[in-house]
Amino acid sequence: MKFSDFNLKDTIQAAVTEAGFTEPSPVQKDAIPLVLEGHDMVAQAQTGTGKTAAFGLPIMSMMKADGSVEGLVIVPTRELAMQVSDELFRFGKLSGLKTATVYGGTPYGKQIERIKQASIVVATPGRLQDLLMSGKIKINPQFVVLDEADEMLDMGFLDEIKNIFTFLPKERQTLLFSATMPNAIRKLAEQILKNPKTVSITKSEKTNTKITQLYYVVQERERDDALVRLIDYKNPEKCIIFCRMKKEVDRLVAHMTAQGFKVSGLHGDMEQKQREVTIRAFKQGGIDIFIATDVAARGLDVNDVTHVFNYHIPFDSESYVHRIGRTGRGGKSGEAITLVSPNELRTIKRIEKDVGAKMITQVIPTRMEVQNNRSDELIAKIAETKVTDKAIELVKTLQHDLDIVTIAHLLASMIQSENSVKGKDNIGLGLDEIALLMERAMQQRGNGGGGRNRRRGGGGGGYRGNRSGGGGGGSRHGRNGRSGGGDRNGRSGGGRDSRNGGQGSRS
Repeated sequence: MKFSDFNLKDTIQAAVTEAGFTEPSPVQKDAIPLVLEGHDMVAQAQTGTGKTAAFGLPIMSMMKADGSVEGLVIVPTRELAMQVSDELFRFGKLSGLKTATVYGGTPYGKQIERIKQASIVVATPGRLQDLLMSGKIKINPQFVVLDEADEMLDMGFLDEIKNIFTFLPKERQTLLFSATMPNAIRKLAEQILKNPKTVSITKSEKTNTKITQLYYVVQERERDDALVRLIDYKNPEKCIIFCRMKKEVDRLVAHMTAQGFKVSGLHGDMEQKQREVTIRAFKQGGIDIFIATDVAARGLDVNDVTHVFNYHIPFDSESYVHRIGRTGRGGKSGEAITLVSPNELRTIKRIEKDVGAKMITQVIPTRMEVQNNRSDELIAKIAETKVTDKAIELVKTLQHDLDIVTIAHLLASMIQSENSVKGKDNIGLGLDEIALLMERAMQQRGNGGGGRNRRRGGGGGGYRGNRSGGGGGGSRHGRNGRSGGGDRNGRSGGGRDSRNGGQGSRS
């Protein structure tokens, strides 16, 4: 099925095409036709499945763009309000549909002015209730959406939501989206929806099937070391670590920063401006690791999170579903990793049963496994890298002072060292340059250079990782032995290798 099969308004379809969307997600496939037919709807879908488009595309396709507020979307947090507003604006800009974002902590005046110009208002419950009760705004939306309804109830917004609906027109189309369906949500749906259609997923699909769910059994005192080792081993592009309490967030931020990671924390005591700066840095790559409490991270929507780590197991299944839903978004795969103590095994099994997903137990990798995994990743990246003109010029410059084998060994050592400390190969030199150096170094293996690979010594010396040699005898086996004679940089001469009886030194 294609988006074009929905027969959306031409300008909406054009925006969808411009965004690169072709095939709808399951929730979009089921929900969009029902919304277009005018039904109220209750949709159960986990985070990251395309819910914004599931309600946004059909209601915008039916809007008149007459200058009034035709749509209202209520969300639990400021961050989610901004994200939903941005996405709706992207879909509606070709149709002349404007959005206004309404949340606490900012001046009323600017928000009121934006509401007057908007077709869709995206708001958090507290600020929206204030504006309606004070009479500062009067809106008559034809379409009303409750997004992440279970999170709003968890955050204590039930009374505000009920009050808001007393200010809304009775003749409206109401859509409710929620990752879980506790009794409180069902009762709310009965009060505010009329003969709703239901879009639901089976219990076995409560969590995204593209998310691999793992857990590791550790002693309480081992949590910090286990977390650092797992991050080193998994080498996530971008990850979120969930903690139960604010003080855990602050302590873990300090610990991870001391380990050399680019990390920041998020919890309820932070000022709104600081929160926005931190989230922006995480989205734009200024930080790789985000440490947060459940409440602080609600509504956080970052599409390229590859891993979620539960430093402590969450208190309930619903929180677990929300936490791990931060990865595996937009059709991508992800990993959710939970640390549990032996006395928490019963809890993890209960959550596994509740969410209907298979959680696989694993063993914390050893330090050697972490090191070998990093080396394998580095070798794979080098092998895939193309040589550039800039790299060729760099080699020519370095060759004035160093032989080609030494250049290759030195730069490979720099990258491996940086990789082991920071978890990234992000020194000033690119892998394309290293690839060229390594390629030429291999060609020199019969001329007194290093071995062809990390398992063999060459004619004049082998190397293992960043242990290099040149000029003396090769080692017996690159994985278990050291290089033949050479100084720290693998040039000439050398001391004694106690393992193989040859001559060499360790770089």
